[in-house]
This record gives sequence, C-alpha cells and structure tokens, in this order.
Amino acid sequence: MDIRSRTALATALAGLLVLVGCTGGTVGASGSGSGGIDIGGVHGTPGAAGLRDPYFPKLGNGGYDVSHYALDLRYDPKRGRLDATAMITARATQDLSAFNLDLAGLTVDSASVDDAPAAVNRAGNELTLRPRDDIDKGEEFRTKVTYSGVPETITDPDGSQEGWLRTADGALALGQPAGSMAWFPGNHHPSDKAEYDITLTVPAGTQGVANGVRTSERTANGRTTTVWHVAEPMASYLATVGIGKYTTKVSATPSGLPVLTAADPTVAERSAKLLDRIPELIAWQEENFGPYPFSAAGAVVERTGDAGYALETQTRPVFPLDAFTPEILAHELAHQWFGNSVTPETWQDIWLSEGFAVYAEWLYAEDFEDVPARTSFEAAFESDANWAFPPAEPPSAENLFDPPVYQRGAMVIHKIRERVGDETFYEILAGWPATHRHGNASTADFTAYVEDVAGEDLDDVWDVWLYGNGKPAQPD
Repeated sequence: MDIRSRTALATALAGLLVLVGCTGGTVGASGSGSGGIDIGGVHGTPGAAGLRDPYFPKLGNGGYDVSHYALDLRYDPKRGRLDATAMITARATQDLSAFNLDLAGLTVDSASVDDAPAAVNRAGNELTLRPRDDIDKGEEFRTKVTYSGVPETITDPDGSQEGWLRTADGALALGQPAGSMAWFPGNHHPSDKAEYDITLTVPAGTQGVANGVRTSERTANGRTTTVWHVAEPMASYLATVGIGKYTTKVSATPSGLPVLTAADPTVAERSAKLLDRIPELIAWQEENFGPYPFSAAGAVVERTGDAGYALETQTRPVFPLDAFTPEILAHELAHQWFGNSVTPETWQDIWLSEGFAVYAEWLYAEDFEDVPARTSFEAAFESDANWAFPPAEPPSAENLFDPPVYQRGAMVIHKIRERVGDETFYEILAGWPATHRHGNASTADFTAYVEDVAGEDLDDVWDVWLYGNGKPAQPD
C-alpha cells in the first residue's frame, strides 16, 4: 500500500475476516441445508479458513494453492451492479473434504467443483464449498462460482476506502490488504499468488482497464468486452479494475516493453506529461533494480477523491491526481520489483515493500534533483513519527502502514548502503528481486541475503535500525 495513513485498520477488518466452520448448504446470500447434493465417501478434512498471518490470522485459506483466476465481470455503472463468474484453478495441498474462499457481500448464485455442483455455505466473509467428491492431495481442481450484486466499498476508521469504489463514470477496485474479496472470491492472502485472466464487459463508450496485457477488445450490442492477461504470479491485493471513460495511450520503453496508461478525461491533460515519463523511469529503475519483472507496464490516473491514495497494483499502479507526482510515481513503479514481484511472505514483512519503495523516492531525488540520499535519510531521522516502533515489528495490524514502516524502512536500506558501500549495495539492490523473482520472501530471508552478499555480519544494523526501540542519539 502506498501514500496513505492508516490508524485503525485492524478494527475495520475485524468485521470482514470471520473464521467459520464448514457445513453443506445451498447457494445464496447465507445458505442452509444440503441442497440435495450427494456427498461421496469422506476421507479428507476441510481446509483451514485462515492462514494464521501474524496480523490477519483469518485472512486467506488453507488446503490448496491457486494457480489461475479467470474472472468474467459484467458491470452496469448506472445501477452499480456486478454480474460475474470466477473460475479458479488450484491444487490441493491436503486431502480436502471442503475448502473456503474469501468473499465479502455479493450473492452466490451457483458453485461447482470440476463441473459437479458443490454444497455452499456463507458465514461472514467465508464462502465454504463442499465438493461432491473429496479432492486428493496433489490433485488439480477447478472451482466455478457465479455471483452477483452491488460490490462493497470498505471504509476504514481513518476514512480511507478500499474494495469496490464507485466513480462518476464507473468504478475502481483496490485491494490492499483485503479489499479484493469485495469483487471476487479467492484465497486473499499475499502468500498465494496466481496468474489471471480478467474479462470486463461494460457499456459501449466506457472502457474496462485491468492488470497485464490487453489481449482483445470488441464492441457488440451496446457493450464493450475487454480481456486482460496477467502472465506472471500476482497477489490478489494487487489486482485492479478501472471502469470509466478513460483517455488511453499506448507506448513502449526503450527495451520494447508495452506501456498502457489510462486517465480520467477530466485529468488527462494535467497528467499527460508525467505519464509520458513512465518509459524513461522504468528504464532508469532497470539500471538500478535489474530487468523489469512483468510483461506490461502503465498507470491509471483518476480524479482527486476517486481514491484516497496511490496503490502499486501490478503492472498498472493507480493514482488520484493529487498523489500523482514524480516521486510517488517512482515509488509505485519501484513496487513492481519490491512488493509485486517479490511479495511479502506475511503482512509483517510489508516494510520490505515500503522501505524499498521510499528508498526509490530517495534515489529519484539523488539522480534527478541532486539531493543526496543521505540528506533524505537525515530528514527522516529527525521526524519523531518515524520512531514509534521498529519497522519489522509493528505493534498491531492498524500500524502496518504507519510512518516507521515507510520512512524507517528506507533508513534501514540506507544504513545497509553506508555499511557495505555502493558497489555491494547496488549488487544487493538488483540481486534481491532477482533471487526471489515472482515469489514471496520474509524479513529473515532478506537479512540472510544481505549478509551473504556482503560477506559479513550486520547484526548492529538490524539491532538498531530494523528491530531497535527508540531513536539513536545520532544518525551515524
């Protein structure tokens, strides 16, 4: 997540992430009874309804690993209604008698597993499916869920919003940390990344924009259907959909990477100059971070107020106009390496994403504005807000996006640079995202990697800057 302050996130999510048991049921908003489905011999057990994340223990689901989502979304902006189908391809990691998907609101109209009807139960944001036959460990299976309704906008106590945000001419879907469950069922924890195909059908004259590469677009019978393909693994919180009357532009980086940008027409002229810099900035970041990790790039710029923050949605970050600056653009583009390709193993590791992204801002200031990174470090050091807690140990979920995670996280990165020297530091800067490309990594993975490349113990850096309580006397 980027460029927003969250002060009470855990409270907001408490009502969203409900851990429930698994029973058979009929489809519908709540579900009850067996629905007349013949359940075969049981030898498996239900998958867990949460992955025990240190901050969101009920987020995500156990017992399976998703490899692909095919989302077919049909949206009516006037009514705010979504009619959709999700086809989820997964592999069982245990013998499964039932499994859960995260889904907030919306009505489940039907569900099947491998083309056979599945019993359905709804409780809170847990959608429990019991297939006709148990699924063996290691077996690949396909789940189809047809659902509909008006997607929820999730409002946190600090006023920031995620999930499905309605705009003047359409909608915008943002998902960090749990908002993606407002518009499609899935395993909504960052540790379960998957490929995506997203099909958007909207009224003609309106466009549907999503992550990845646009593979087709057609208009018929007053509706426009656009298909987007995400070839590389993506955490669900990084999935996005933008629906509106966008001004779009297609270009390419010097290496030939396709770049597609979309801007609300009321802000298109004011955002055009900076949008045109995306190929240049990606080329600059490739010099520092190594090859760009995805098949497409770009951005979506909305009106101020359509979203309260910028977000690093994969391949196509989203910005409200008032957060669309060169520094924030550098920040969100850097996330494509740090956070999107190398995704936190748990939400406790989010400082790795945000610390590197803020450091990208400092590098931008250093390379484009002649402001040394040390100057940015010293400014961050002087802010008392950055010393409320260690970046690797936020006190609670509501603090995951507080200043220490961002600014003090960047201070950790700079202290590594000062300790090991620029040559080794830039080896780390490109080597870390290459080593864990398209995977997940933890803080322990990172500290071990840095020490291995540096060839020395850095406990003094970790003890003071990463895990230490309180502000050191001097920034040395």
